[in-house]
Amino acid sequence: MSLPPTAKKFIVHWGEMGTRWGINRSVAQIHALLYLSPKPIPADEIAETLEIARSNVSVGLKELQTWGLVRIAHHLGDRRDHFETSSDVWDLFRTIIRERKRRELDPTLAILRECVAEAKASESAQLPELDDRLEAMLEFMELTDAWGERAAKLAPKNLRRLAKLGDSIFKLAE
Repeated sequence: MSLPPTAKKFIVHWGEMGTRWGINRSVAQIHALLYLSPKPIPADEIAETLEIARSNVSVGLKELQTWGLVRIAHHLGDRRDHFETSSDVWDLFRTIIRERKRRELDPTLAILRECVAEAKASESAQLPELDDRLEAMLEFMELTDAWGERAAKLAPKNLRRLAKLGDSIFKLAE
């Protein structure tokens, strides 16, 4: 697959951004290639296009599948698996919100709830600032969790409308 310079530029940048978000560079580049592709692509073509090892592509595709960002598509007469991702950025955003919540926010909320409960139950002299800060962080994380839950349940077009409405609300609050 031959890529135009603009596609190459985007794929390289998406890989760089992926590393900043804690995602392996080649995994992010695979996702970027699939996002830009008008059709599902087999793994060997992904490896050839991105000039990365086939084993790297296999690992990257498995990682993207665990995130719910990539799915397998089959073509009549071709025994190979082809891979695709959503072309709707709002659908991708919802998927990422759900997965980051499950992997990052849920465990953090559990620990914060334990810490707040332990601080309240403790008879030892705690620092009042410690209790206040733990409770403030818990409240913030619970609000974030509630917002994320509601946002992830919205249809992509409604999520987009919400984002535009939120922009108007920010302008009013300034």
